[in-house]
Amino acid sequence: MAALNAKTAWVTGAGTGIGRAIALALAQAGARVGLSGRTRVTLEETAAAIRAAGGTCIIAPCDVAQAGQVDAAWAGVVAEFGDIDILVNNAGWNLPQRAWNQLTPESVQQMANVNLVGPFLCTLKVLPAMRTRRDGVVVNIASMAATGIHLVAGVAYNATKHGARAMSLSLNAEEGIHGIRAVCINPGEVETPIMDKRPAPPSAEARKLMVQPEDVAAAVLFCATLPARSCVSELTIVPTDNNAYRADAQAIAART
Repeated sequence: MAALNAKTAWVTGAGTGIGRAIALALAQAGARVGLSGRTRVTLEETAAAIRAAGGTCIIAPCDVAQAGQVDAAWAGVVAEFGDIDILVNNAGWNLPQRAWNQLTPESVQQMANVNLVGPFLCTLKVLPAMRTRRDGVVVNIASMAATGIHLVAGVAYNATKHGARAMSLSLNAEEGIHGIRAVCINPGEVETPIMDKRPAPPSAEARKLMVQPEDVAAAVLFCATLPARSCVSELTIVPTDNNAYRADAQAIAART
């Protein structure tokens, strides 16, 4: 029997990158997966890949920053597959103009809505049924930017991901007594389309050294399939050859 047979998962940002890889991994493990995101065409591509591999899924488009759309997407998944056992808050956003002297009130508001308000809205939808069952997993895809100040990510991205991490850790503190487990995954550089939004997008060679979406998906699957008594509250996954340290490491190696 597959590890997640009879389980229902809901993945936001499921159309590309990390979200698509997570949705595929959960479906391959037996879960019935609700796919949410803003772009139907990419969700259709994810759905086609899942179905081609023998998995089961439904498309439930939504902008996680819009409460009404979140309500509708959640209702669609529940109507098709039943209450949600695993929520993956993966939808995220960044922009090229990310320094203090480039931000606008509008861009800050959009960043906060997608990266922080969205996970709250989705989590609030699944919690009541999880409490009733005394079981449930909420996976929050945050970032290494949630653990310190990473200027390359931009100030608003840093701030919102710190908030998402705090949300996840406090969820465990308050809801663990109800059997609910929150997992905060903090990836370093991952080769996804969001890299194209950097002021200086990395080269193809640099991207090959990054964590790949399927690596993050494997971490999510591990955390989601642990016995209910155990919770990985936080997990960091970074490239082995880490760009954050590469120049210093090469300089040390050159001296030896």
